[in-house]
Amino acid sequence: MEDDEQQPEVDQNGERRLNIHLDPSDIAGVYANFANITFSRYEFTLTFARIEHEVEEGDVPGAVVSRINASPRFVEELIAALQDSWSKFQTTEGIRNLPETPGH
Repeated sequence: MEDDEQQPEVDQNGERRLNIHLDPSDIAGVYANFANITFSRYEFTLTFARIEHEVEEGDVPGAVVSRINASPRFVEELIAALQDSWSKFQTTEGIRNLPETPGH
């Protein structure tokens, strides 16, 4: 290996750490209340939008806020991560909404 090649940083457990840059203009994120998912053999396309649910007649106005193209393998990992986070969220909400015991 040549001296000018950099090794990825690792933590104390020997695992690689992510070093992801977040542009300050993206810190707030974007709000979406609608998603459309399409796919081919090679990729999934996730389109996130913000739509106006209050419209009672005609076309529902909305704006795309983000579109992501991802490999099937990444989508599989994303689904697993979402399921894990959803389970943790439900557990937290369940604990938070437990009825209080009388006398305590």
